[in-house]
Amino acid sequence: MIPQSIQTFLSLDLFPLLAALFAAISCGLLGNFLVLRKQSLMGDAISHAVLPGLVAAFLITQSRSPGMMFIGAAISALITVVLVEVIKRLGKVEPGAAMGVVFSVLFALGVFLLENAAARSVDLDADCVLHGNLQTLFWISPPDQWSNLFSAESYSDVPRQVWTLAGTTLGVTLFVSLFFKELKIASFDAGIATVQGINAGFMHMLLMTFVAIAAVASFEAVGSILVIAMFICPAATARMLTDRLKSQIFVSIIVAALTAIVGYAIASWVEVNAAGMIASASGVFLVIAIVSSPRHGVIAKTLNQRQLGNKVALEDVLGALYRISESDSQANLEQLIASTGADSRSRKALSKAQSLGLVNVHNGILSLSKVGESRAASIIRRHRLWEGYLVEQAGLSPDHVHETAEQLEHFVDVPDQSLSKTHTDPHGKPIPPR
Repeated sequence: MIPQSIQTFLSLDLFPLLAALFAAISCGLLGNFLVLRKQSLMGDAISHAVLPGLVAAFLITQSRSPGMMFIGAAISALITVVLVEVIKRLGKVEPGAAMGVVFSVLFALGVFLLENAAARSVDLDADCVLHGNLQTLFWISPPDQWSNLFSAESYSDVPRQVWTLAGTTLGVTLFVSLFFKELKIASFDAGIATVQGINAGFMHMLLMTFVAIAAVASFEAVGSILVIAMFICPAATARMLTDRLKSQIFVSIIVAALTAIVGYAIASWVEVNAAGMIASASGVFLVIAIVSSPRHGVIAKTLNQRQLGNKVALEDVLGALYRISESDSQANLEQLIASTGADSRSRKALSKAQSLGLVNVHNGILSLSKVGESRAASIIRRHRLWEGYLVEQAGLSPDHVHETAEQLEHFVDVPDQSLSKTHTDPHGKPIPPR
């Protein structure tokens, strides 16, 4: 005997959760390639542009048959894809502008048909269009025995939307698996794809066809808000966490599944619209990734910039002390600050250099230790080699190369260290040996 609590879950929550999972995974998989192509709003365009297809299907068939409505929406979605490409190529406008023109015009056309072509009896509720109808996907007669749970008869009343989304997810998974190499190359560089014998235009249209199918299949169950969110957020979240496409795809699937489960659980707990909460959860996951990604996140970038700033300040202090020592004069804190042009920054860098044993301080006189002198000589060497390179190769005037070389010395080795055969920089100062 199946406990009552589990029966309640099977009856009320299983199919809505499955529908949300299938929609999230199918849209999230395709969203990876939309994000790479910078066409993330294609899902938004399609979800708005299916309205004239729905109305036209009703006008032609005088029926709200799910199959005919699906066909009408799919045809409208494909027309959207074709029109976006035509406007983008012939009008020479960016993809975002082309998408905006197409989906706004088609959506307006759908509203016009709905209001003026004797189609006002069609039940298209605005809430269903935006949020879908996840909560209506009941399992009317769930099994009451464990032995019946795996019986085919028990699944005779599974909602049509669940089967549609399951088939769509399977089709999208097979498509991405079979054409992964072609999709990857065509998404990163269409020119290279063409050279390698891959029809980049055909792959684009094939991808957009599956985007249209996934959007239309998800539209009725989860609404346009969730469709748009699932095309963008899981892929964008995964993009923040990895730089490899295969890893990004697997991470996006995990994020999409977690988003559907967490969003639906919260929606059931606080009794709000499930699709809206799942879309909100996808946004929260994306914000968390933006803030805390170990490589591309805001925190990581802030820490890296701070570490880089400390490194540059330390090397500036060492370089300044090396230049002062070249003039056979003794350096003090005031001279150092005047040379670097930064008071508090130089003080912190000097304290760090002392703790690392790079600088010695005796009676207010600053001097480089043996290790510090070696590191400072390396910095000065790069600086003066870069000055020589900029004068000899870039043709710059000797009095215009110091600031550029001062930036390059911290990050990049000079391309050819044999440029200066006189062992001096353009100002006649000696270049320290390697």
